[in-house]
Amino acid sequence: MKKFSALLVLCLLPLLATAQTTPRRPVATYSIVARDAETGEMGVAVQSHWFSVGSIVTWAEAGVGAVATQSFVEPAYGPLGLELMRLGRTGPEALEALVSTDAARDVRQVAMVDAEGNVEAYTGARAIHAAGHHVGDGYAVQANLMEKATVWDAMANAYENSDGDLAERLLAALEAAQAEGGDIRGKQSAAILIVRSESSGRPWKDRLFDLRVEDHPEPVAELRRLVQLQRAYLKLTEGDDFITFGEVDKAVEAYRTATTLVPDEATNGEAAFWVGITLADLGRVDEALPYLARAYRQDTRWAELVPRLPASKLLPDDSALIDRLVAAMKTGE
Repeated sequence: MKKFSALLVLCLLPLLATAQTTPRRPVATYSIVARDAETGEMGVAVQSHWFSVGSIVTWAEAGVGAVATQSFVEPAYGPLGLELMRLGRTGPEALEALVSTDAARDVRQVAMVDAEGNVEAYTGARAIHAAGHHVGDGYAVQANLMEKATVWDAMANAYENSDGDLAERLLAALEAAQAEGGDIRGKQSAAILIVRSESSGRPWKDRLFDLRVEDHPEPVAELRRLVQLQRAYLKLTEGDDFITFGEVDKAVEAYRTATTLVPDEATNGEAAFWVGITLADLGRVDEALPYLARAYRQDTRWAELVPRLPASKLLPDDSALIDRLVAAMKTGE
C-alpha cells in the first residue's frame, strides 16, 4: 500500500510543474497551522476576503499533519503534502518536495506541520504585499495581501500567549490578525479544522473541529461562535460514549457541562432536550424534567417528539411516564 501511495505521489507531482504560471486570483489572506504539544492535536485556521475559503485552504489528517495552502492557491498542496507526511516525510521535507516541483512557486504561500511538530512555511517572492510568515515552536503563521507587514508577528504573539485548547489559540491568532488590520480587501469567510493526535481509522471521529463560515460580515467572530457550539456537541458525544460503556455518572456530568457551554437558544433546545431524555431513560426523571422544560421554552414541538421515542427504544414504553414528561414540559414544573 505504501509503495502504491508513493507511486501516486510521484505521478501527481508533475501536475505542479505544469500548473498555470500566472494564476490571477489570490484566494487566502492569513492562516495558521499548529500542533498542540500537550494533546498532539493538529489544526489549521484561516480567514479571507474570498468565498468559502475553507474548502481549498485547510487540510489535516489525524496522526499525519496539517496544511494551509494559499495566496494564488494550489489546492493540490493539501492532499499531496498529507500523503508525503503519511509516507514518512517530515512537514518541512514534504513542503520542500512540493515547492521545488511547482512551476508557479513564486506566487504560492504554504505551511505544513507534521505529527511530531516539525513545521515550515513558504512565501513566494510574488505573493502580494504585505506578505510573509513566521515559524515558531510547533506552529507557523502566514499572510498575504495584508494592510500591514506586522500581521503575522501579531498572530504569532497571540498564539504563543493565549491559553486554552488548540481551537482557542488558533482563534486568538486569527483575531489578532484582524485587529492588526487584516486583509486589505476586507473580510468574507473563515474556517478551522482540528484533528486528533492519532488516527482511529474513522476520519469522522478524528475531526474534532471542521467548521466553515462561507460568507459573513464578521467571519472570525462567527467562527468563534461555531467553535463554542461545537464544544457543546463534543461534550454531548462524550456523554453518549460514557453511556455506551455504562459510566452513567460521568455521562451525566458531561451532559450537564454541554448545556452550560451555550445558551439553550443556540441549539433551539436540542442539547437540553436530549440530556433530559437520556436522564429519563435512565430512571432519573426528577433530574430530567428541568432540562425538558428548558427545551420546551425554546420550541413547543419538542413535546410532540416525546411520545414517538419509546418505539425507537429511547424511552421506556410507559404511558404514565410519557404523560408526566410532556405535562412537565408544558407547565415548567
